[in-house]
Amino acid sequence: MLSLTGLPLQIIAAVVAIAVFAATMWLWPRFGGRGWKAWTGRVGAFLATQLAVLVAMGLIANGYFGFYSSWSDLLGTNGKPGTVVDHQPNAAASLSVTGEKNMYSAQGSARDRSGLIQEVSVRGARSGLSSDAFVYLPPQYFQPEYEQRKFPMALVLAGYPGSAEKLITLMQYPASALAAIEEKKLPPTVLVLMRPTLVGNRDTECMDVPGGPQVETFFTSDLPAALASGYRIGTDPASRAVIGNSTGGYCALKFALRKPDAYRAAISLSGYYTAPIDETTGDLFAGNTGLKQENDLVWRLKNKPAEPVSLLLATSYDENNYEGTQAMVNAFKAPTRLSTITLDTGGHNFHTWTREIPPALEWLGKHLTMPQAA
Repeated sequence: MLSLTGLPLQIIAAVVAIAVFAATMWLWPRFGGRGWKAWTGRVGAFLATQLAVLVAMGLIANGYFGFYSSWSDLLGTNGKPGTVVDHQPNAAASLSVTGEKNMYSAQGSARDRSGLIQEVSVRGARSGLSSDAFVYLPPQYFQPEYEQRKFPMALVLAGYPGSAEKLITLMQYPASALAAIEEKKLPPTVLVLMRPTLVGNRDTECMDVPGGPQVETFFTSDLPAALASGYRIGTDPASRAVIGNSTGGYCALKFALRKPDAYRAAISLSGYYTAPIDETTGDLFAGNTGLKQENDLVWRLKNKPAEPVSLLLATSYDENNYEGTQAMVNAFKAPTRLSTITLDTGGHNFHTWTREIPPALEWLGKHLTMPQAA
C-alpha cells in the first residue's frame, strides 16, 4: 500500500483530479437537457470533480504538515499507548471563578466521585495580561480527609491557535487524569487548562517579547501565584508541572528549562524545540540573536548549566520533530532528567496525542509531590 504521506500518492491524486476535471469538461455537453439522466450526470460530474480535488489537496496538506502519518493513524486503528523510556545523560495576580462546566456535576456525591471543572479568569499583576482558563479539581479536593491538604498542579497548554475546550472534549485530560488517579498512577492533581495565545491571535511562542506582551512572565509568575491564592495548590516548584502539545509542548519545555523555580517537570507532545518566525508570530526577538539562542532548547541543553528538572518528550518515527527529539536526548546533562515516548506511527493530531496522554500522566505521577499539609 502506498504511504499516506509519500510523494507518489500525492502525484497520483493530483493526476486523478486533473483527469476527472478534464473528463467533466469533455463530457459536460452530453449532460445537457432537462431529463433526470442529464441532471444525474451533471450532479455526479460536479461531485466527482470536487471530491477528487479535495482528496488531492488534503493529501498534499497532510504530507506537508504531518497531521496523519499512516493509514492506521488516519483510520484510528492503531490505538496502542506509548511507552516511556528514561534516558541517562552523556556527560500578584488575581483569579475569579466565572462558571462551572457540566461535564462533572457540582452536586454532592457526584462531585466527590468525579471532580469539578470551573471556568476562571486570571489577571497577571506583573505581566498585565489576562486570560480565561478551565480548572479541573479532582474528587479528593472535596473529600474531608483532604480538606487540609495542598494539591499539586499541572498546567495543560493547547497548541496554536488551539482551544482550551478541546483539551477537555477531544483530548479528555480531566477524564484521563481521573482514571490515572483512581489507578494510583497519578496523585490527586489540579489541572489548569489553557491556550498559549494571550494577545489576540498572535503566536508569541510563550515569550516575553521585547517591547511587547510578557507571556512567559504571565505563565511562570502570575499564573502560579493566582492559582495558589484561589485554590489549595502547593507553592513548591516540585509540586508544579506543565504539559502541552505542539506549540504548547514547546512552551512547556521552555518554562521548565528557563524558569525551573516555576515548574520542575514538563511534558511535550509533538512539540518542537525552537521558536519559528512567520506571519503569525511577527518579530519575536527584535534582531537579538542572543535572545533567539536563549529560546532554542537544544542550544540551551548544550550550552547552559543543567537545571534539576524532569522532561518527557513524545514523538513518533514519522513526525517532523523526531530528529529534534534525538538531538535533545543527545544534548541533555545531569541533573536534568529526560524521558521519551516514541510511537511506531503517529502524526500531528489529536488521535496521536490521546495515545500519549495516559503514559505521560503515569510518568508525571512519578515526578509530582503528593498533596501536602496546608
